[in-house]
Amino acid sequence: MKRIIVTRFSAMGDVAMVASVLKEFQKQHDDTEIIMVSRKLFSAFFEHIPRVKFHAFDPKHKHKGLGGIYTLFKELKVYKAEFVADLHNNIRSRTLGFLFKIAGYRTQILDKGRQEKKELTRAENKIKKQLKLTIERYADVFRNLGFAINLSHTLQKEQRLIPTELLGSLASDKKKIGIAPFAQHSYKVFPLSKMEEVIKNLSETKQYEFFIFGGGASEKAIAESWEQKYKQVKNTIGNFTVSQELDIISHLDLMISMDSSGMHMASLVGTRCLSIWGATHPYAGFLGFGQSYEDCIQVEHSNRPSSVYGNKPCDCDGVEAIDLVSSEMILNKIKEL
Repeated sequence: MKRIIVTRFSAMGDVAMVASVLKEFQKQHDDTEIIMVSRKLFSAFFEHIPRVKFHAFDPKHKHKGLGGIYTLFKELKVYKAEFVADLHNNIRSRTLGFLFKIAGYRTQILDKGRQEKKELTRAENKIKKQLKLTIERYADVFRNLGFAINLSHTLQKEQRLIPTELLGSLASDKKKIGIAPFAQHSYKVFPLSKMEEVIKNLSETKQYEFFIFGGGASEKAIAESWEQKYKQVKNTIGNFTVSQELDIISHLDLMISMDSSGMHMASLVGTRCLSIWGATHPYAGFLGFGQSYEDCIQVEHSNRPSSVYGNKPCDCDGVEAIDLVSSEMILNKIKEL
């Protein structure tokens, strides 16, 4: 059995993309065992993948600083792996990879395509073209280690149990739509008033059930207010584990998400996703595994994208890029399905 240590410490969406790649990798290599190193919260992404052992990375305590990385190195040596695939390429993962390299392990590191992304997002003379998908960049690391892998780029519906609390809703004849309306950066968030218009309009048809995902206390309060206004809305925030959220998403007919983790969680369980784009752009390569470019809802503008991660404003003739998208665009797309 060949053992590969795989590192990707954050962010949530990126780690979910890694899981989608490992699902396909393990199907094509029944003689490999993966040691997945990431934050404990993300362990649920790998529960249904065969021959994957999860090793929790604790950057705030146990694995903090250079000494903590050395501690992690000693922990991982116990697995007696032969290969190290760095799918993060940050200072922590590179330091860890260097320790393994001088110890005689075969190591490879992610090529993020930084120069291409700078050319895509710079303010002037943008080079607007489709860059290599991030999932293919992940696959390239394994290829460079000597492992063949062909990604199908197709959604594969997972069969999961329905959480008992939502058995009635998820087993109903209504169309079931998940909504992940939040993101880490505000420039990627579709205005919540417009999202509520979508919910209100579709609720009036009495043909849909909605499930709200993602966020902390403030986002939970918004989701609960929608739940109180519209009887077809169910808030999941703070009520389910990540594993249970994946169970729920697997039973949806559709997910609506920003360019964020909701899209990648949908991909992981094989659920179609309408994704909404503003300051970022699918050209940067972060479209979810198996998702369709035709399901990206966006308004093209010469100033887009302004950044890869959505952490910078994107002014489009006095309007923020995400505000160019209307609730009617989303409603029309849903009604086409």
